[in-house]
Amino acid sequence: MEKNNPSDIETQKMLSVSAYLLIDKELKKYPFDQKKSAVIASLAIAQREKGFVSPEVEKEIGDYLDMPPIAVHEVATFYNMFDLKPKAKFKMVVCTNLPCALRKSKHAINIISNRLGIGLGETTFDNLFSLHEGECFGACADAPVMLVNNHKMFSWMNEQNIDALIRELSLSEPDITKNKEK
Repeated sequence: MEKNNPSDIETQKMLSVSAYLLIDKELKKYPFDQKKSAVIASLAIAQREKGFVSPEVEKEIGDYLDMPPIAVHEVATFYNMFDLKPKAKFKMVVCTNLPCALRKSKHAINIISNRLGIGLGETTFDNLFSLHEGECFGACADAPVMLVNNHKMFSWMNEQNIDALIRELSLSEPDITKNKEK
């Protein structure tokens, strides 16, 4: 079987050539006959580029990795880090597992909800913020924690930190993947 070449992509228009170059970098981590091992990384790359994983993107990734689209869809729906429909500019996900719950993650959700005027699973009228509940992010010592756009973790989400974050995000571009000293 011939190796995929991102510069030859003509019929696949959903993802950019640079996305395919990143996927190819992931593919190099696995034996050629195990391309499907890169499906999670490929979905993450696609979501970073498109904002969410559409059925068309799932099909495109499946074609590129020699997987049926349903197999890609199964992965995309199993992990809650993948969004299957458009989300707000800033997707705020607060951990509610036991360590965060013991350190008042529900209180953090209530503060965010009151500040933004939305509940869990909702989006602000300007499509700037959405609020979600999440599973453990592996930073229990920093509880309660929040992920924004699946890329940047924020720790110790008390009222002051939440207010500062909302102000910062309201004035910023959507790429918050750069670390900032706090």
